[in-house]
Amino acid sequence: QVQLVESGGGLAQAGGSLRLSCAASGQSVGYWDMGWAMGWFRQGPGKAREFVAAITWRGGNTYYDDSVRVRFTISKDNAMNTVYLEMNSLKPEDTAVYYCAAGRIYSGYLNYRNYDYWGQGTQVTVSS
Repeated sequence: QVQLVESGGGLAQAGGSLRLSCAASGQSVGYWDMGWAMGWFRQGPGKAREFVAAITWRGGNTYYDDSVRVRFTISKDNAMNTVYLEMNSLKPEDTAVYYCAAGRIYSGYLNYRNYDYWGQGTQVTVSS
């Protein structure tokens, strides 16, 4: 079993920055093979859950939604079993609950249905 705990959400002004963290724990985490990936998804008020970014655990390949590609950066620290989402140039439309997810995925990183484990979510609010 894998547990994911997000942190770092909060309130920011438009144009500002926030950094989200997601710490993974569980007996299997240290043995994740090349198939594992972690991702960030978000769900705004009245909206469906949408993909933000993903990173493969061993190779470090990254994937982004076009709406955040030049503003957000996903990274990882394998030793700390933690993935980060650096969010710059924030916009009011980035306001959402951000969820961290993990799964043994070889493709389809953009589809939330492919992830097996989810964090509790952290609120990000961007004021104009």
